[in-house]
Amino acid sequence: MSGFLAVLVVVLIFVVIFQIAKASEYVSILKGEKKSREQSNRINGFLMIVFLVLGLVAVWWCHDLLDDKMLGESASVQGEGIDQLIKVTFIITMAVFVVTQILLFWFSFKYQEKEGQKAFYFPHNNKLEVIWTVIPAIVLTILVAFGIRHWLRITSEAPKDAMVVEVIGKQFNWMMRYPGKDGQLGRRNFHLINESNNPLGQDWKDNLNQDDFISSELHVVVGKNVKLIIGSRDVVHDVGLPHFRLKMDAVPGIPTTLWFTPKYTTAEMRKRTGNPDFVYELACDQMCGKGHYSMKANIIVETQAEYDAWLASQPTQYSQAHPAPAAPEAKPASDSTKAVAAVTAH
Repeated sequence: MSGFLAVLVVVLIFVVIFQIAKASEYVSILKGEKKSREQSNRINGFLMIVFLVLGLVAVWWCHDLLDDKMLGESASVQGEGIDQLIKVTFIITMAVFVVTQILLFWFSFKYQEKEGQKAFYFPHNNKLEVIWTVIPAIVLTILVAFGIRHWLRITSEAPKDAMVVEVIGKQFNWMMRYPGKDGQLGRRNFHLINESNNPLGQDWKDNLNQDDFISSELHVVVGKNVKLIIGSRDVVHDVGLPHFRLKMDAVPGIPTTLWFTPKYTTAEMRKRTGNPDFVYELACDQMCGKGHYSMKANIIVETQAEYDAWLASQPTQYSQAHPAPAAPEAKPASDSTKAVAAVTAH
């Protein structure tokens, strides 16, 4: 019933618009085409100024309304520079937007059709074309250069003291593999993937694999460099770390990397945001199928002591793939054995 009413309302709106258009056409015939056009231009010019003022107020109001719903400051050291670049880009583009919109709507009002006023037309001006080509090109080149600088920083070789975590995506979840006490990840082979006990295809012939373990959460230590080795089991995914201002594609068969340094623990961020349920999120930023919306994981930033305690509680993937055989049950003594035991006792 509600759907029928919605369709009916839309139809009535179109009918009203059509009738207004027809009435305007009749009025223009009665008044004369020139007089009607001049009146229409005056109305449109006035509406242009109204739309300009309301539009700029709406832009400011939306920004003010949604400002507290933004992600806040970067939670990684590397993200600070990226935040600054975003801020500079926003200021430049906002300034250009405001100036061009004011000129656009003001010119529409000021130079509307008037008696005795003729528009000046010129098809070509080298000076103007050089100005609006060269200046934006220089500004954009500078912004791109700073962007490349930040990109090369987070994708460069991580510091030697960085902890290493492998992040593998598949439709539609993330798997994090951590090295054990040896600090090194074992070899993988996609031919060895087994959903029941070897989801990443670890090669058990490689001794480095015997202390590696897998988690559905990304645990990292606050203030410690973290290197992510990123991959995919099926299609292209994307590791999105919005709170840390980082992202990187997860490509099947082509490992990618990035590194960062967390600034605040999860507990600290809960206090800073005033949200007791706050949690860092690892999201998929690449459309990867019908379950894309659900492909996310929690990131836990904690102290070294908390991380060590969590690390000690994790079972290795090798032990889960090779469970120890159950001890054989003791067989009950036979009647003859019981008789011999009884005679011996006497």
